[in-house]
Amino acid sequence: MSESTIYNWKAKYGGLEVSEARRLRELESENGKLKRLLADAMLDQAALKDLLAKKF
Repeated sequence: MSESTIYNWKAKYGGLEVSEARRLRELESENGKLKRLLADAMLDQAALKDLLAKKF
């Protein structure tokens, strides 16, 4: 593990308790999943708009 990795970890998690750090990781993971779901929904919406525009 490099020193820069440790420095970044301390900057991010330095003042947190273990349970707070665990919760932060869970929230970051959930946020990533929600972003992917939103991107998929937006792609589906764009595809439907394109399909409807070609149909009429």
